[in-house]
Amino acid sequence: MEDPGVATEADTSPPSDDEPSSSSVDLFDHDRHVVYLQMMYQMLPYHYQTQEINRLTLAYFAISGLHLLGAVDSVDKEQVVSWVLSFQTRPRNKAQLEDGQFYGFHGSRTSQFSLDDNGVSTHNSSHLASTYCALAILKIVGFDMLNIDTESILTSMRNLQQHDGSFMPIHSGAEMDLRFVYCAAAICFILEDWSGMDMEKAKDYILNCQSYDGGFGLVPGSESHGGATYCAVASLRLMGFIEDDLLSKGALSSIIDVPLLLDWILQRQAADGGFQGRTNKASDTCYAFWIGAVLKILGGHKFIDNKSLCRFLLTCQSEYGGFSKYPRELPDLYHSYYGYTAFSLSEVPGLNPLCAELGIPELAALGM
Repeated sequence: MEDPGVATEADTSPPSDDEPSSSSVDLFDHDRHVVYLQMMYQMLPYHYQTQEINRLTLAYFAISGLHLLGAVDSVDKEQVVSWVLSFQTRPRNKAQLEDGQFYGFHGSRTSQFSLDDNGVSTHNSSHLASTYCALAILKIVGFDMLNIDTESILTSMRNLQQHDGSFMPIHSGAEMDLRFVYCAAAICFILEDWSGMDMEKAKDYILNCQSYDGGFGLVPGSESHGGATYCAVASLRLMGFIEDDLLSKGALSSIIDVPLLLDWILQRQAADGGFQGRTNKASDTCYAFWIGAVLKILGGHKFIDNKSLCRFLLTCQSEYGGFSKYPRELPDLYHSYYGYTAFSLSEVPGLNPLCAELGIPELAALGM
C-alpha cells in the first residue's frame, strides 16, 4: 500500500523534449486547481480503480489540497468526519489491545471486513499510513481530536514497533522502514500522546539510516532517497530530537550530520530547476515537497533556486488543473497535492502556509 511518507511508484524516465507544452501556463492557476480538486473530491475517474485500497489517502490529498487553496469550505465537513470515522477498527475489550493487532484505520471499504453480531470486526487490516491520513483529514476539517479513541490506537501501535525501533504498517507480514516510523511519529504528534512508541528506539533507527553521503535511506545501509530523508528529518523534528531552523542554531551540535545532509540535499536540484529524489534521476514534481520540506525544517529553504523550481513545476501544471509527475503528462492527485505543497513552501499568493513536518496546512496543524 502506498502511504504519504514516500512515493513507491517506479522511477520511469520523463519525455526527452525539454520544451514546455503549448498548454502550459506562466502562472499558478489557482481557480483551475480548485475545480480539479473539487471534481476529485466528488468522484474519482476510473483510472483510480486500482488504487481503491488507498481511498483514505486519496481523500487526504483532495481535502488537504483544498485547504491549501483556501477552498476547504466546499467540503461537507460533517459528512467527511462521519465517513472517516467509519474506517476505524475497535477492539472488543481492553485485553485485545495486547493481541498484537493494530486498532487504527482501514484504507478503504475493500480492506474493511463485515462486522460480527456484536458489531465488531472479526478481521483487522488497519494500516499506519491510513491512520495517519485519517487523523490528518479529521484535523483539517476541524474535528475535536479528544473524541478519538486514542488509547486503542496508541496502545496497539506499540505492537507494531520492532526491536530495532522500526515499525511495520500492519500487524503481520509487512515491510519495515522509515515511512512507518514517520507515520507513527505523526500519529503521536497529532494525538498529543507519545505513549504509542519508544521514541529512543525510533531515534536510533532513524540515525542508523543516514548514509555516507548525508541523505537517508529507507532502511539502514540503503541508498539515500528524498522521501526517506523527509521521513527521517520530519520524524526527528516531531519527536523533538532536533530543533527547528537548525542551520541558524549551530548545526554541528545536532544528532545528525547536518552539513553532509545539506550538501546532499542541495545537489538534488537539477539543471531544469526541479528536484530529483535520488542521484542521477529525473526531476519529479513530488520531490519539490520531499526535498523542499526538509530544507524548510532545517531553515535552508532560502538556498533553493526558487524561480527555476517554479518554472519547472509550471511545465507540469495541467491545463485541466492539477500537476503531473513529469512535464506534458496527465495530472494525478498524488503529484497535484505535492505540487500545491511546493508552491505553498515557496509562499505563492493564494495558498495557505504549510506545516512542513506534518504535510498539512499550518492552520489545521495549529487547530485553527
